[in-house]
Amino acid sequence: MEILDATVITTALPVIAADFGVPAAHLSIGVSAYLVAVTLFIPLSGYVADKFGARTIFIAAIGVFTLASVLCGLSTTLVEFTLSRILQGVGGAMMVPVGRLVVLRDLPKEKLVKTVAIITWPALSAPLLGPVLGGYIATHFSWQWIFYMNIPLGLLAIIASLYLLKNTKGDVGKFDIKGFLLTGIGFALFMAGIEFLASTSDKLMQSLSIVLVGLVLMALAIRHVKKAPTPLFSFDAMQHKTFRLSVYGGSVVRIALGSAPFLVPLMLQLGLGYSPVEAGSLLLWLFAGNLAIKPATTWIMNTFGFKRVLVVNGVLIALGFVALAFVNHQTSLFTIAAILFANGVTRSMHLTLLNTIAFADVPTHKMRDANTLGAILMQMNRGLGITLSALAIAAASFLLGQSADTPTLTTFTMAMLFMSVLALVSITDSLMLSKEDGVSVLNKRKA
Repeated sequence: MEILDATVITTALPVIAADFGVPAAHLSIGVSAYLVAVTLFIPLSGYVADKFGARTIFIAAIGVFTLASVLCGLSTTLVEFTLSRILQGVGGAMMVPVGRLVVLRDLPKEKLVKTVAIITWPALSAPLLGPVLGGYIATHFSWQWIFYMNIPLGLLAIIASLYLLKNTKGDVGKFDIKGFLLTGIGFALFMAGIEFLASTSDKLMQSLSIVLVGLVLMALAIRHVKKAPTPLFSFDAMQHKTFRLSVYGGSVVRIALGSAPFLVPLMLQLGLGYSPVEAGSLLLWLFAGNLAIKPATTWIMNTFGFKRVLVVNGVLIALGFVALAFVNHQTSLFTIAAILFANGVTRSMHLTLLNTIAFADVPTHKMRDANTLGAILMQMNRGLGITLSALAIAAASFLLGQSADTPTLTTFTMAMLFMSVLALVSITDSLMLSKEDGVSVLNKRKA
């Protein structure tokens, strides 16, 4: 539910923007604000789950999320909508990390590959099904129902949690207020600065100043976490090369992949003139690609190993963005569908590999901190994917001498090429892996 809601509004952005009387590109703040709020409060997830119990926090988070969904539907201005999305993000911040922590904390290494493949599935499917569902609702009903549908889903989730989850608690130290404030405020300012860069071309210095302050605070947060006696989370997992890969190169490729649910629907609608339903329906081919490769991901990992697949697949992701960059009015629907299907295959393969290798060498006693840090970074990557997409559109419009409020197909071509470069850069970390890295979780006998 949380991951679905992060992207369900993407195809409905032009409709919501028209209702609020603002350019469609400015609605990226509604998506980014949600992701910033999620990332800001994720560091709390492990601490509060251990202190108050996983079930208690999970149910409370669902309640906040559902209430905020109602407020989103009742919004009449962009400000109200953004504030409601922030509250929704507070609830969302506690749901996915707490659920994943319950699964990973006591999981034997030999079951990691299959288990990660299962828990990665919502993260792969929701960003693709979201735009389809959002486009259908915006066209045939009203965009408010995108959020009202969370009411029955939230109630069902609360009931299921009462029966399925144990209210397990853990040992916690003193709450690290300084670390939480430095981390949260630093990232929020960093993301806000990039958002202003994308949406306000006449305030360059102010936007860059906000970005710089955010970076300084994040640097201070890293320094504090490394020295504090009882930090909110630790960087101990960074000692493992496989986890570092998921942080550095993995973050770069996740940013590129995270741009697709935002860029592709806008390109299909604003660049090619498709309706929200048509754009959302085409995105189903991305989902189909995810589905088609899923049964083979474990076999591919076992047969070829992490390094070879990550390098080859990274190149294929870059080529996929290049193919999207050259889509035009003469491109057939079949060709667009084929490109999106291929991109869905490489997207599924890469994210499954990254999520698996991230925890391959992390010992059980470090799993909580590794999970918290990984969740922070993944949310940050999702937010940057959307925000940098808006920034790429603004930069392309500036270079072309056009208004960012009315992007053309050429604008999206340049944005797609930028994402292609990002994907290609990400494989530099994969090249540094050895053939044996992550092999502890693979079953070579089934290769």
